[in-house]
Amino acid sequence: MSENSEASGTPSGSTPPGGTAPGPQPEPLRFFGTTWVDHDGGYGLRRAGVSVGSLAAAVAACFVLRFAYEGLEIADVGGIVGMLVVLMFAVCSAIAFRRTWEGFGRRPSDPSREDSLRGLKSIGFIGSLLAYFFRSLIEAPGEKLRRTEYETALAQYVKRRSARTGNPAARRSGKGKRPGRA
Repeated sequence: MSENSEASGTPSGSTPPGGTAPGPQPEPLRFFGTTWVDHDGGYGLRRAGVSVGSLAAAVAACFVLRFAYEGLEIADVGGIVGMLVVLMFAVCSAIAFRRTWEGFGRRPSDPSREDSLRGLKSIGFIGSLLAYFFRSLIEAPGEKLRRTEYETALAQYVKRRSARTGNPAARRSGKGKRPGRA
């Protein structure tokens, strides 16, 4: 959207015919859309649903892993293999929890590294689900980061708009004017 929408005939404070207000727009969050901005539109119910859903998914995933471990016991692969599988899922879940939790507070500094950890995070999906659960008890996961970015962008937009108000031609001094012209 152009920043000149107010100057082009759209009254200040109203949305233009396109439906979006001028200035920065909030980034939607998964499961929440933009309801996190004003905590409206069923925000509380969505947070409760995300909490319950992520915890239920983590519990179901633990049952699936338990069945997989029982399959290893039935196959009689040995104690060392069973121990390595449990250790692998525990370490991957801990790393996935930490990475997911940190992702709620800041943007990744190296996106290629995040891409390389995608496989590890998918193995440790229980950790990611638990991070999602615990964060949704506090706020919508990622809300603090998005709110900070949105408020910063909004403040910069307001500052730019206030610095550009008025007719720039009226601010010109007498320099450069030709004599005899009005």
